[in-house]
Amino acid sequence: MARGETYYAQQLASDLTPDMLLLADRAFHTNDLLAQVAGRGAQFLVRCTSRRHPPVLTLLPDGSYLTRIAGLVLRVVEAEIRTRAADGSTFGETYRLLTTLTDHHTDPAHRLVRLYHERWEIECAYLALRHTLLKGRVLRSKDPAGLTQELWGLLALYQALRSVMVTATETRSGTDPDRVAFIIALEAARDTVTLSARPIASLGPDTRADLVGHIGTRLLRAILPKRRLRTSARVAKRGISRYHTWNHDQRPRDSAPITAIDITIQAPTLPTALDPTREPSSPWEQLCQILTAHANQPVHARDLADHMGLTAPRARKNLTSQLCLWTRHSLLTRTAPNTYKITLPDTLTPSSGP
Repeated sequence: MARGETYYAQQLASDLTPDMLLLADRAFHTNDLLAQVAGRGAQFLVRCTSRRHPPVLTLLPDGSYLTRIAGLVLRVVEAEIRTRAADGSTFGETYRLLTTLTDHHTDPAHRLVRLYHERWEIECAYLALRHTLLKGRVLRSKDPAGLTQELWGLLALYQALRSVMVTATETRSGTDPDRVAFIIALEAARDTVTLSARPIASLGPDTRADLVGHIGTRLLRAILPKRRLRTSARVAKRGISRYHTWNHDQRPRDSAPITAIDITIQAPTLPTALDPTREPSSPWEQLCQILTAHANQPVHARDLADHMGLTAPRARKNLTSQLCLWTRHSLLTRTAPNTYKITLPDTLTPSSGP
């Protein structure tokens, strides 16, 4: 039975710990997966599709806003990213990010947008596994059990080397782990086997922990320069053709250095009663305006329908069904039969903090 990416992601979510931050692309913003990650105590920064429009509950000073999804209070960062290449070309798109990092003081919106770019580091992991560890060879086992064992062995070795790389760079304040080479760590690890050297010195009763060891020493001797900002065209190879097709996203066809990345946080417009001239763009915004005008006090579904101008019986019935759906999604709270209020007390209000 074929399984999708989100299915396997949910199987891995149980391994997350509270000291982890999960970065994920648009395929992984499902309510079940987000709730499962948050349930493990881990943080996440996930991009959602443009078709998903989370309700604006509280607007924060940095242009991001709070929302509620799957019973979780989350923060949404919407930003337009424009990239300028050395050849003069510019390209970009709009990102909508969901995160459990709700404090705009400790995690400003611009910093989160730049942090999200780090998700592409997984491509470096694929390169290290396939080309550095395997040297381009395929897995040798010819049965499922052997393949599983071989793959887990490769992943365990990769994780061990990466852990040593991070530990070594942490001994030099301000050094990014990206500036040490995986291939040097691998060669140094091989030397520890042939030379009986210790990758990390063991602790004795009167000795101090050596967090660098043989591998770390080799890594710190050959610190790489900071990574260059560059871009390349995103290509998709079609199975029926041996030629590549370029996605029409205005990227340069050849690899080009990046001269600047401009990030513009796009703050939403609050549909408050203070702006009665603005027409609501959705039934949810219209409902928010009505509840805000009533100081967010519980309002009966019948009165909501009257305020929204719904007179036909079928339209009023559809509104009742929609109110129940919003309640199940934790956007509304049912205080009495057919009586609702918005969940958060500071709904549709700008943050009072700096």
